[in-house]
Amino acid sequence: MILKYVLPLLAILGFAFAVHTVAQGSKPVVPAKPVAEPARSPFASVIAGAGIVEARTQNIAVGTPVPGVVVAVEVAVGDTVAAGAPLFRLDDRERAAQHLVKLAQLAQAQSELARLEALPRAEDVPVAEARLTASDALLADATKQLDLAESLTDKRAIATQEWDRRRFAVLTARARAAESTSELAKLKAGAWAPELAAARAKVAAAQAEVDAARTELDRLVVRAPVGATVLQVNVRKGEFATAGALATPLMLLGDISVLHVRVDVDENDVWRLKSGARAEACVRGNRSLRTDLEFVRIDPYVVPKRSLTGESTERVDTRVLQVLFRFDPKVLPVYVGQQMDVFIEAPGDVGGGAR
Repeated sequence: MILKYVLPLLAILGFAFAVHTVAQGSKPVVPAKPVAEPARSPFASVIAGAGIVEARTQNIAVGTPVPGVVVAVEVAVGDTVAAGAPLFRLDDRERAAQHLVKLAQLAQAQSELARLEALPRAEDVPVAEARLTASDALLADATKQLDLAESLTDKRAIATQEWDRRRFAVLTARARAAESTSELAKLKAGAWAPELAAARAKVAAAQAEVDAARTELDRLVVRAPVGATVLQVNVRKGEFATAGALATPLMLLGDISVLHVRVDVDENDVWRLKSGARAEACVRGNRSLRTDLEFVRIDPYVVPKRSLTGESTERVDTRVLQVLFRFDPKVLPVYVGQQMDVFIEAPGDVGGGAR
């Protein structure tokens, strides 16, 4: 008897539950409210694009020309640096020692050149003159001895060998006198011109090596290429800095006195873009934070689009033309790397459709 009433009751309850479920499922889904109201275009005809805020000088990824261990970091994030100011320093002990060696070699070459340019030494001249006087005296004595022999009436008074000895003595003394005269003239003339030229060339080569060593030493101090603000510091004292382009730069600099917005314009809208067009940018998440933009330039090369928003619905299988605008950060305080919604005024579609 109980089953006679229970089964129909369960059937009725199941039917009612099914009707309720179908009724609930047929109701339209109310879309969730957006986290922030989307920005609206101020222009009647517009080209919309996503923009990235960057520094006026673009974002400069600072690296090091040579690898090495960082011994000092001279700046911190947010510091304003002048062009040429040191950012960080690498270990320079080896290069400093090489520089000292080159300085010593330069000093040696300069000393040799100075010695040659100072010739003749005042102390050497009297010695050479005395040597010449002695040579002249020996020549005079030998000549006199030969004259005495030749003045004898009886030539047999002197042996033939003695005659030869005296004649050869005169020749030898005359040669020594000529040698002493030449040596004195050479001494008074100073250093030989080609010898001086070679010494000067050695000094120049040594100076060039010193300059090269100094340059190598200076390369171990990484300096700011322009006056800018330090946006990122990704290197610490004691770390090894790798040379070359890195995925994460050692430091990131940029002049943020004026900010730029780099806007990607889809290639389908490029034909509508005009140089010097007006534009307006809104901050993502708050459409009330907006500012007028000033046209800077169009990069005349269409590039593959990069994913900016990270949303799965964003198309990246297209190409874009990049347009730069600028604005005063005092009017709209934003940060470098921040995304903005940009609206660019475009002319109507007159003449743009297919015929």
